[in-house]
Amino acid sequence: MELPIILQIKNTYYPVLAAFGVPAHLVTIVILSRGNCGLSKCISVYMVAMATAELLVIIFNVIVYHILSYHFPYSFLSYTAVCKFIIYMNAAALDMTVWFTVLFTFDRFVAICCQKFKTKYCTVRTAAAVLTTVNALFCLKDIPFCFAYEPERIINNVHWVCRTRVDFFSKHAGVVYSWLRSILIPLLPFALMLLFNCLTVRRIVVASRARRGIRGRSSENQSDPEMENRRKSIVLLFTVSGCFILLWLTAAVSFLATKLTNTVHYPGDYETPAYISTETGYLLMYLSSCTNTCIYAATQTKFREELKKMMTFPWTFILRLVK
Repeated sequence: MELPIILQIKNTYYPVLAAFGVPAHLVTIVILSRGNCGLSKCISVYMVAMATAELLVIIFNVIVYHILSYHFPYSFLSYTAVCKFIIYMNAAALDMTVWFTVLFTFDRFVAICCQKFKTKYCTVRTAAAVLTTVNALFCLKDIPFCFAYEPERIINNVHWVCRTRVDFFSKHAGVVYSWLRSILIPLLPFALMLLFNCLTVRRIVVASRARRGIRGRSSENQSDPEMENRRKSIVLLFTVSGCFILLWLTAAVSFLATKLTNTVHYPGDYETPAYISTETGYLLMYLSSCTNTCIYAATQTKFREELKKMMTFPWTFILRLVK
């Protein structure tokens, strides 16, 4: 019997995404950690954190959950304890990816719009402290996932697979927690990113007009290094946050529609519009975890140079040995 189209797409899509995502993020982390991309140390800290979180999404959400657990049922990954840990890491990795992107957007907003606060906030120490604190808070927030699932089967006193505990999500506390998670991902991040980006654009437009007025007509044909650096920073910021919002939008709309209409997917309903839209949202959502490397390569000249050096290093090293 032929598999439904959406399952055929998933069976091809996730392995390709993993094959590209893991090496791409490892290379990105190495390049950014070297600090030779012409970016400030503060920006590099946020970008390394984002790349690390996205790598965790590829490992746990894509490879472990959607590939290994699907193609190797009743392996050690199907033990209930391991299954709960995987679900917990799926939630934690997505939380980190989303909120590290929000923190990156806020950092650029402060750097451009809040000059007095910039000297205190836009530092490596502050960035590390903020990232660590947010990570710890969301790891604590996801602990209820460990109690929201129960064994699906018990064979020879061994607990297998996970299924949702109906009593957990039917109680008021479970309903509140579910909606709280919906607000924290992705509704509130969407709102914050749009707010920070709009305020940043407004500040840039006002500052650009004032700067052109100060420089006067005599310097119209001369390059302005400060404005050029600001332009590159803004292109990076808007591209990262814009791609994130666009690729998460389908998942957000699908999830809200499912919540508001109380639509429930049952196993086997692979051709219903609700299931297809939900899975399409997941496909695009996980794709967002692989776009930043491409964005860096497209918008940052020095990143491309460092990437080229890494790609050609093995061959140049071999040639040196041969000579």
